[in-house]
Amino acid sequence: MPVISMFYGIVILMYYFDNQKHHQPHIHIKYQDDEAVISIPDGILLEGKIRNAKLKLVQAWIEIHQDELMANWELAVQGQQVFKIDPLR
Repeated sequence: MPVISMFYGIVILMYYFDNQKHHQPHIHIKYQDDEAVISIPDGILLEGKIRNAKLKLVQAWIEIHQDELMANWELAVQGQQVFKIDPLR
């Protein structure tokens, strides 16, 4: 499970071959004891929980890096190496 970015204590991951359960592009988020799955196209919380303030940061980051995230998603579902994405600053 490659870490693609980290900022403000939030870890963003994208798993390989992970298109079966949610059937849409998504990322996995970890922050302290919280874990969540967030849709890439619209930033909607698909599963889990994360503090609202951290969710808003992740949603802003997704909006900024939409194209890079979708490129990574295409690589990940094919089992190829994903690349790091700049953190939110």
